[in-house]
Amino acid sequence: MTVTALVSGGKDSVYSAYLADTQGRTVDELVVLRPEDPESMMFHTPNLSLVALQAEAWGKSYRSVEVEGRDETSELAGLERALSGGAGWVVAGAIQSSYQWSRLLSVAARVGRPVYTPLWRKEPGRVVREEIAAGLDIRLVHLAAESFGPELLGRRLDSDLLSELERRSATVRRTNVAGEGGEYETLVVDAPFFRSRIELDEVERVVGPSSSRLVVRSAKLVPKPIAGKGVAG
Repeated sequence: MTVTALVSGGKDSVYSAYLADTQGRTVDELVVLRPEDPESMMFHTPNLSLVALQAEAWGKSYRSVEVEGRDETSELAGLERALSGGAGWVVAGAIQSSYQWSRLLSVAARVGRPVYTPLWRKEPGRVVREEIAAGLDIRLVHLAAESFGPELLGRRLDSDLLSELERRSATVRRTNVAGEGGEYETLVVDAPFFRSRIELDEVERVVGPSSSRLVVRSAKLVPKPIAGKGVAG
């Protein structure tokens, strides 16, 4: 049976697919939903084309599904189309969004597929710390919270930056430090289970009055150093 991971390119979906792999639900395919609505409440939207590079780096098959229409009915129809025809687990990276989680469960039930969400209801700071500890190279690519300014675009989300986000959340305005409320979105460019890493060749910073976004115009896979081999000199 096919195990399908719904992957957006961000930290939570990639990490959830990795957990499924290590917990006996080996992922066969990465599926990305590409919504027509750039402000979709159901689906992540930044830099979705890079999921194809993640799949190649990971050695997974890849499938892209266009979601036509900007209303909830259209988006759920697109999700149902993406999940139809399979019989295995559906893996997703939901943490606290009841809106996304309940709708995913409903659609999966209609097509007869069980859902696995290993991060569901975990404490947000703990989730991000686990992702960092797992070796994910996570970059901030969309910011939409008063406490997270455009100076953070492109920054790697490491322990120091997470501490800074927690400080800003406590002193500027309370936010979800995992970005689960749309405060920020991410892109995973490398992980220990990737055979290659993603190099961002050309990016554009788009800064608006209430949000900012790092748009990746060009990227490629590059080899990673072989463990135990140094640089000849």
